Amino acid sequence: MTKWLVVVAVFAGLVMGIGGYTFIYAKGASYLTNDPAACANCHVMNDYYVKWQRSSHRSVAVCNDCHTPTGFLQKYMTKASNGFWHSFYFTTGNFPDNIQITPGNRTVAADACLKCHEPLTRSMSPGHDTPGSCLKCHGKIGHPQ
Repeated sequence: MTKWLVVVAVFAGLVMGIGGYTFIYAKGASYLTNDPAACANCHVMNDYYVKWQRSSHRSVAVCNDCHTPTGFLQKYMTKASNGFWHSFYFTTGNFPDNIQITPGNRTVAADACLKCHEPLTRSMSPGHDTPGSCLKCHGKIGHPQ
């Protein structure tokens, strides 16, 4: 039984040590903030960050406003899931040069459009108030070319 506890303790120590090192090296605490510069910690996000800085949304929205759902728990669950998968793909190098939004994150972004632009979309035809419809025509708004 003691050998088993030693193995578990060593494994837990390795996981915590590697996890702690990775969290510090990847500036993990910065992702707990609303600072858009945190998104540019990974070099593949630099172009998206620069494009957001040049967009009209810069003065009214930060990354979390469009890319995380409202509500504390939902926001941090999304950030944790995205953070894990971003770390995984960037560590393995298994990501496309042109980063693609996932269907779930696309829904989050579309819902954010509807929330902020609700007075405008309410006055439009019913087809403009369904999730995803904004991004069909306005997919590059937050990160213009």
